[in-house]
Amino acid sequence: MSKTAIHFATISGMLALVMFALIMLCSQAHVAWGANEPYVIGAVLDMSGPGSPLGTPEADTLKMLEKKVNAKGGINGHPVKVVIYDNASDEAQSVMAMKKLIESNHVLAIIGSSQTGTTLAGAATVEAAKVPLVSCASGVKIVQPQKPWIFKTAQSDVHAVGKILDYLKAHRISKIALISVANAFGDSGKNQFIAQAPGAKVNIATMESFGDKDTDMKAQLMRIRGCRVQAVVCYGTNPGPAIVAKNMQALGMKMPLIMSHGIANKKFIELAGPAANGIVFPAGKVLVANTLPNTDPQKKVLLDYANSFTKEYHRDADTFGGHAYDAFSLICQALKKVGPDRQKLRNELERSHYVGVGGMFRFSSADHNGLSKDAFAMVRIVNGQWTLAQ
Repeated sequence: MSKTAIHFATISGMLALVMFALIMLCSQAHVAWGANEPYVIGAVLDMSGPGSPLGTPEADTLKMLEKKVNAKGGINGHPVKVVIYDNASDEAQSVMAMKKLIESNHVLAIIGSSQTGTTLAGAATVEAAKVPLVSCASGVKIVQPQKPWIFKTAQSDVHAVGKILDYLKAHRISKIALISVANAFGDSGKNQFIAQAPGAKVNIATMESFGDKDTDMKAQLMRIRGCRVQAVVCYGTNPGPAIVAKNMQALGMKMPLIMSHGIANKKFIELAGPAANGIVFPAGKVLVANTLPNTDPQKKVLLDYANSFTKEYHRDADTFGGHAYDAFSLICQALKKVGPDRQKLRNELERSHYVGVGGMFRFSSADHNGLSKDAFAMVRIVNGQWTLAQ
């Protein structure tokens, strides 16, 4: 055999040994990971910026649940680690955070974001990486058209608008003004009103909008006042809707003010003050859990979550934290069944049936939200408290 052939054989043998060693190392690493390492779940939430009234209770809920699950031994003996990043309510930062979770933290699934725009911004990233994402935002565009790797727990705006229109019809209100925030959430709600109002025989006499950082909406409301509508519908998330409520009160506009599910936490009442009284809006049942009959299949879950959150943080639980509760619970339920495999997790999420804070979820290959408008209750604010609207 020539020296060249011997040299080549030696190199080939060394490469084979290296490859074998790597395979064994990977195998051992897999065994070690399977035996000792935590299941890592990522979260990208709007914890600062305009979306903070949503993202803050979501983050707090995830921290509470992580502690609770690990105190009970984790999932199939594995601790759960939740890595949370704040996207500052910014779409570009949302994308960067999702990439970091995938590439650096090697997460099994991602929860978030809190708003429709910050969720949609990262959709292409998670789809390309084939990582399951469970959003806490409500825009129907998150799941329609359907994206294989994306799910959501927030009740959809298509159902919120349907619930509001049912309320308007029941109260013989047929002429409204619509004022909405100029972002993905507000635009989606506005489009749903445009699509659904004719079928409900509700006339949208005028439409106005406001920026999510605007501090005064009197000019828009004065134009609305000139249209002599029976009610005003405001579609947005805090703080804008609270400003609309206070501006209407200051202008002496006494017609009913109906809000979207975007105000479903106590922050709205804090911001709006006395102007919040009398406002009606659709919301998940967690706000009125104590008033539900004992036969309601959600009541136990709702009270367990609400009581645990209050005990942990000394403030009330809300709808937005509930979206994170459901997202985390769905992922953990799937992990328990199929283990740490992204593809299997996606498949299991798609067939999940689950009684949660947000409603009775029935996911399918055709529905990655799994809820109907029955997941909503109509809530009225009376003396700073939530009550069921009649």
